[in-house]
Amino acid sequence: MRVMGIDPGLRQLGWGVIDVDGPRIRHVANGLCRSEGTDPLSVRLLALYRQLKAVLAEHAPTAAAVEQTFVNKDAVGTLKLGQARGVALLVPAEAGLTVGEYLPNAVKKAVVGVGHADKRQIQHMVKLQLPGVRIAGPDAADALAIALCHAHHLQSAGHLSAALLRAGG
Repeated sequence: MRVMGIDPGLRQLGWGVIDVDGPRIRHVANGLCRSEGTDPLSVRLLALYRQLKAVLAEHAPTAAAVEQTFVNKDAVGTLKLGQARGVALLVPAEAGLTVGEYLPNAVKKAVVGVGHADKRQIQHMVKLQLPGVRIAGPDAADALAIALCHAHHLQSAGHLSAALLRAGG
């Protein structure tokens, strides 16, 4: 299974791809899709869309996950982040993937063990779980954490399904 995690952002959208083979998890790639803050919003969203679509085409994930947006005090900023999140959901859905969505605290809890970890802690734990990884930046580390969270979730769901089949069969 190849999992892509996406950390939505309007200026920088982080992405990370991992391969999962049973208990083995391997880093494939990570990076950032960028848009210019001086461009109109429509141009920025189009730039993110095109870049993320190219990343998806290059790495061909079989599963994807996106971090859910939390509402903050800046309503305009939250709305813009929501639009970038729309791009992050659209690209994998357009490729036929089911997209998992996780709250930031759920991702942190899955990767670090606590729901209120900071970016340094996330980056540290991602490096521990993916030895030798070179991370393109904090947003890419968050995207890899989202991919790891989704992989754990999918593995747990698979184990539950197999147990239910055994119990019923």
